[in-house]
Amino acid sequence: MKYPTHTSTRYDAELSAVCIRMQQMGTIVSGQFRQAIDSLVTRDLMSIDRVIDAGHVVNALEVEINELCVDILARRQPTANDLRLVSAVIKTVNDLERIGDEAENIAHMSKTIAQKTTAPLPRQLQIEYQGGIAFDMLGGAMAAFDAMDSAAARKIGHKDTLVEEEFRSILRHLIAYMMEDTSELSTTLHVAFIIRSIERIANHAKNISEYVVYMLEGREVRNYTPE
Repeated sequence: MKYPTHTSTRYDAELSAVCIRMQQMGTIVSGQFRQAIDSLVTRDLMSIDRVIDAGHVVNALEVEINELCVDILARRQPTANDLRLVSAVIKTVNDLERIGDEAENIAHMSKTIAQKTTAPLPRQLQIEYQGGIAFDMLGGAMAAFDAMDSAAARKIGHKDTLVEEEFRSILRHLIAYMMEDTSELSTTLHVAFIIRSIERIANHAKNISEYVVYMLEGREVRNYTPE
């Protein structure tokens, strides 16, 4: 993590600690999401349960990091760049927690499907592709935060459009599939919820990339159009 140093090494250590914990949270959430997507193929119930169980760790980290940030705000009263950094951390951990929730949702849906059928999911490869894009977005956003790289963060935004396009494409096929074969209606509906969760994860990853740009450049970039 690169950020301006201060005359107080204790202050530097506090900022460093909160950023390290945030990155650790990001690693756990990223693993949750990856495992949730993999479970769609493997139908491994133990792996699915690990995704769900990790939610407790993620929630605890969110509380811990927010408390560290509040302590910094109260005691250090940061301004300018430091204030934007702490604010970006608070917002990022909130989005990470929500990504964890969506990963849990995917795991719950996968568990229901696994207990019912071993047949491949409709549009399974396309779902994996959509999930892969969202996974790369999350990893890229957290890497951009760690490197303090606004240029890298800006490149995340356009991928959100790809995820949305995949969502609409898969949904169209699922609707057609349900009209042709109602025997697998419940499974198809679960798949629809899964691709919606993937789309939301991509949105949260995009949010994180926008926090990085604001933190480093001091200007709002929501709804910007990437070059």
